[in-house]
Amino acid sequence: MTRDERALATPWTRARALAHAAGTAAALAPEHVALLDASGRWLAADVVAPEPLPHFDSSAMDGWAVSGTGPWRLDMSSDDRMLAPPLAPGFARRVVTGQQIPPGATAVVRSERASEDGGGEHGRLRLHPGTPDSEAAEGKHVRRAGAEAHRGETLVAAGVQLNPAQVALAAACGLDAVRVAASPPVALVLTGDEVVVSGRPRPGEVRDSFGPTLPPLLRMLGARPTITSRLGDDLGAIEEHLVGPEPLVCTTGGTGGSEVDHVRRALDDVGARLIIDGLAVRPGAPTVLAELPDGRFVLALPGNPLAAMVGLLLVGAPLLVGLAGRVLEPLPTVPVDLAADRRHSGRAGGADIVPFTAGPEGARPTGWTGAAMLRGLAAADGLLVLESAGTTEASVLPLPWRTELIPPHR
Repeated sequence: MTRDERALATPWTRARALAHAAGTAAALAPEHVALLDASGRWLAADVVAPEPLPHFDSSAMDGWAVSGTGPWRLDMSSDDRMLAPPLAPGFARRVVTGQQIPPGATAVVRSERASEDGGGEHGRLRLHPGTPDSEAAEGKHVRRAGAEAHRGETLVAAGVQLNPAQVALAAACGLDAVRVAASPPVALVLTGDEVVVSGRPRPGEVRDSFGPTLPPLLRMLGARPTITSRLGDDLGAIEEHLVGPEPLVCTTGGTGGSEVDHVRRALDDVGARLIIDGLAVRPGAPTVLAELPDGRFVLALPGNPLAAMVGLLLVGAPLLVGLAGRVLEPLPTVPVDLAADRRHSGRAGGADIVPFTAGPEGARPTGWTGAAMLRGLAAADGLLVLESAGTTEASVLPLPWRTELIPPHR
């Protein structure tokens, strides 16, 4: 970018806010999804217990439901698990784990703690010698209705990303589907005459790293990639691929100022409104966010891999959060250890964004931070935002696959 372009570039904090606001203004409606497809989705409405959980008194063990103190006469009534006839005082009836216990039962005696003496209506159930009377104490080995949740109780609050345990809890409540934030469809347009998609690149060529990377990464960010198009440096072809049903088109390459960089020209030709025309960061400065005349968005990422990742996480992630109707969370901060690397200490009017690893003295930039380098990112715990020299704490752009490794706030 030229000196004038840098002066007009958007500061990173404002870029996040602008992207989220743009997405929020065009937010997609939440949707209901089956539980099978719910893990990893962002919950848009509380999961509320429609009835007590569990919704009936049940046995926690295989054995006998008993009423009162023993020994007990054997009750040979029907063992229909859906219909449990009342149990009279002084009687016992066989039950299995999870089975509804009959009305009148006071406890469940485990199968390994008692045995039947005789059979039929004359049989008796007796505790084994040495078994304490507490084995048949009131409520022993009984799962009471509502012990886990009451009717109407919120079990999972809206706004969380559902994990399998939370989905299992929804299933235990008898729910078949949950309401989740939309997963915005995204069309990918990858440009560049020099890009090859397989094998070792020859001199003058570069291997495509976006094709196998961006679809899964977009899914981690809550989006739904729909189609990937590969184009050369062709203005007309790029303009044609900006048309489609997806609310977001994400392009790579072609955002610079050379004669073969056509994305900015294409946006101008189709009448797009620039929301973010460059970022006051490095790498990632040539990132562009635009709104098309029909209200859809184009996120134009630089062609260098690390620069593109910065643009996606700094601008694309907040945009997707807004499109999904979600709240943009503040970024975490971490203590910084710059003793081992003085090259990255921020710069006037902008910020250095570098991969870092977490150490005992704080976050430390990796050794591979160039716009075209991926090695540092592959080993990183996050992306550090360095705005000034000698800083002791800095914001972090989390990596979707490594958020649990971000050091705690100081």
